[in-house]
Amino acid sequence: MRFRFLPVLLLSVSIASACAQTQALPTYDGLPLAERVQRITSEQAVVRAHWGVRVTKMDGTPVFSMNDVQLFQPASNAKLFTTAAAMALLGADTTFETRVIASPLKPIHEGNLDGDLELVGDGDPNLSGTTLPYLSPSQRPKIDPNAPPVDPLRYLAQLADKVAATGLKHVAGNIVGDDTLFPYEPYPEDWSIDDAVWGYGAPVSALTINDNLINIKLKPGAKVGDPVTYELSPAMPWYSIDTVDAKTGDAKSGSHLAIERMPDSRNVRIYGTIAVDSEPDNEELAINDPADYAATAFKMLMEQRGIKVDGKPVSKHRLPQNEGSFTVEARKPVTLPAAGELAHRPTGIPASGADPASHTTLASVTSQTVATDMMLTNKISQNLHAEIFLHQLGAAFGNGSTLSGARVVRTFVTQRAGVDPEDFIFFDGSGLSGHDLVTPRAITSLLQYAATQPWFATWKATLPVGGEDGTLRARFPGAPMKDHVFAKTGTLSEARALSGYIDCASGQTLIFSVMVNAHTPRTSDDMKAMDRIVSAIAATN
Repeated sequence: MRFRFLPVLLLSVSIASACAQTQALPTYDGLPLAERVQRITSEQAVVRAHWGVRVTKMDGTPVFSMNDVQLFQPASNAKLFTTAAAMALLGADTTFETRVIASPLKPIHEGNLDGDLELVGDGDPNLSGTTLPYLSPSQRPKIDPNAPPVDPLRYLAQLADKVAATGLKHVAGNIVGDDTLFPYEPYPEDWSIDDAVWGYGAPVSALTINDNLINIKLKPGAKVGDPVTYELSPAMPWYSIDTVDAKTGDAKSGSHLAIERMPDSRNVRIYGTIAVDSEPDNEELAINDPADYAATAFKMLMEQRGIKVDGKPVSKHRLPQNEGSFTVEARKPVTLPAAGELAHRPTGIPASGADPASHTTLASVTSQTVATDMMLTNKISQNLHAEIFLHQLGAAFGNGSTLSGARVVRTFVTQRAGVDPEDFIFFDGSGLSGHDLVTPRAITSLLQYAATQPWFATWKATLPVGGEDGTLRARFPGAPMKDHVFAKTGTLSEARALSGYIDCASGQTLIFSVMVNAHTPRTSDDMKAMDRIVSAIAATN
């Protein structure tokens, strides 16, 4: 199986050409909303696509609909459901704790541990170099170009410092990366095999380091024909990278590099050319076994601090069980806490499955809050973090599996938000699964329910803002739309969605969902039509 990325230069040209065409598009000023939408979706570039639209007032009163009870692939609009459930049931201020434990219970004697040292994941998605809280571009401080980059392993380094401070000098056993809080289900059902090599398709794990990805910077050589060089971040050997067939190309020839990796392999082949005058090509490679990678990194950091480790880095997984048909089992409800109350996972060390009294905790680090991570998740549409939210919900109400999380979300959406159970089915938490389906009616119903909840302001603030930040930074850039669209984007192959809240010309705020499936591949005509529909909603209400 081959995995490739398209040349960056070609993508840039395509996008620029698409943007240039926007100026010639008709606006249909003066027409009512229904006719505007009909004309926009009937234009030659998008008429063959399948469109769905629903608009309501904040109290749920219908304003406009088109195919609103038909099913669409939601893409990342599925994150609306996952994050709303997580905000309501886990709570905005909830945190998680990654621990380093000595197992079995044996006191460290004269700096020696006669056993394994375990790095126990608790589902913290932000053990990385990411700067939090998320800030919009206009709020970010000026970056000092001479400042050193943030260490993507900084939290593991903190844990290693704390362990070294205990006086530990020698570990006779292994360094264990324990991600057993969640069953080992790295890829939800119907994730594309093409996605598994890239950072946006990184495998799900309760022990996540640097978003379970490695940044690779590919650079041309000094002259035509020279080998391509690369830099890794974190700068730790993991993959065996073959660049024998990656060469420096002629000036102005662009980037034509390709990357391939077989599923679960640690061999990466890079081939093709990159122009001698090209800027470096930065890519994100998914880590195939995050817990093993975490153990490897932690062993390296321990040894850098003078702690001798006799054993090797190993991963500790909890194998999934056969839970039956997903579509059948996901419909079985769970018992939710009373409205306003939060779910509570059992205390202690849930990932180890053992009595905390039988372990010695040497070090720990506490995560950012749910609300802080959710801001990042929805603003940039971070798939892995959404999946971790789903599994955290599953761990709070069941065994932590994908199915148990989907069951919690379905129960919450149907029982609390009153969404028709036939209006959606989710196989994951991020929308990357090709099996996910939802109606525009379901999305607007969820958005209307959320607006009535005490956590609404915190949750709404996590949505991208038109012309301002996140995945909407480059869309709706000017008046009157800039800063008046608060919505979640979604993009998956030939599926696109945009749903949220919009401030209209009349001063009222409306709820909307615009979805399109089966549009022409590798074009942005559908996105431009979608944005024009949203602008028409604002102008006519």
